[in-house]
Amino acid sequence: MSVRERILTLFRLFLLFTVLVAVALISAITTIRLTIHSGQETMPDLVGRPLDTGQRIMSGLGLELKIEGRLFNTKYPANQIVSQVPPPGSRIKAGQHVHVLVSLGQPQVKVPDVLGSSARGAQIAAVQGGLTVGDVVEVHWPGTESDRVVAQEPPASAAEVHSPALNLLVSLGTPPPAFECPNFVGEPLIEARRHLQENGFKVRSVETVPREGVPVDTILSQSPEPGKKINSDAEFAFQVAGPPPNPNPPAPATTAPAPPATAPALATPQTNTPPKELSDCN
Repeated sequence: MSVRERILTLFRLFLLFTVLVAVALISAITTIRLTIHSGQETMPDLVGRPLDTGQRIMSGLGLELKIEGRLFNTKYPANQIVSQVPPPGSRIKAGQHVHVLVSLGQPQVKVPDVLGSSARGAQIAAVQGGLTVGDVVEVHWPGTESDRVVAQEPPASAAEVHSPALNLLVSLGTPPPAFECPNFVGEPLIEARRHLQENGFKVRSVETVPREGVPVDTILSQSPEPGKKINSDAEFAFQVAGPPPNPNPPAPATTAPAPPATAPALATPQTNTPPKELSDCN
C-alpha cells in the first residue's frame, strides 16, 4: 500500500469517528432535553372559570388546586376563580400545587361603624353584620381610653369590600411616660437608692462582688443600662463592689488537747480518839 493510500484510509477513519461522535452528542442532548421536559405541562388559564371546572382541569393534568382565600369581587360571580399562581402559559411539573383565589360575588354586607366601641362590642357588631373578625391589633394610643377601637378596615359603609373580615385596631390607652435611665455606675449604692426612691422606682436586687481598689458599695454595673428608655414601673438591679478577698487568710485556730483525767485521791482515814476523861474537880 502506497503512502497516499494510507493517508486516505486514515482520513476516512477520522471522518467516520467524527461523525459518530457528533451523532452521540446529538443523541445525548436530545435525551437530556426530553428528560427535563418530561412530566411538564403548560399552565392553562383558570381565571373566570367555576371552581369545580378548574379542579377537574387540574386533576386531569396531574396538578392539585389549592384555594388560598375567598373575597368579594364585582367582576366575577360567586365561586369563580379570580386569580391564579403560576400564571397561564407557564410550565409546571405534575404533582405541583396551583394556588387560586375564589370570588364571593357582589358584596352583600354593610360594614358597621365600630370606631369608639369596645373590642368585644365591635366583634359582636361584625358578626351580626355578616362579617367575620380578622386581625385585632392592640397598641398604645395617645388621648384614648383603654379597650377602644381607634381604626377599622374596611371602613364603615365601604362601597367595595374585598374581604368578609373586619380588622380592628384597639387602643391600650395613653402610653405610659418614658424616662431615660440615668447612669449610677461609680456612685455609692446609698445615693442611688435615695435617688430612685424619690422618683418612685424600686431596687430589685443588689449583688456584691469582691473588688480591690474600689470603695465598698460602689456601683459597678446596673440594669436597665444607662440611657435606655424605661417606664415608671421599671425595677433596678445593681452589682456593687465588696471587700477585696484576703490574700493571706488567718490559719484556723487549734485547740490544745484536754489533759487526761486523773483519778481522785483517796481520803486519809481518820481515827476517832476517845475524849479525854474529865478531870475530877475534887
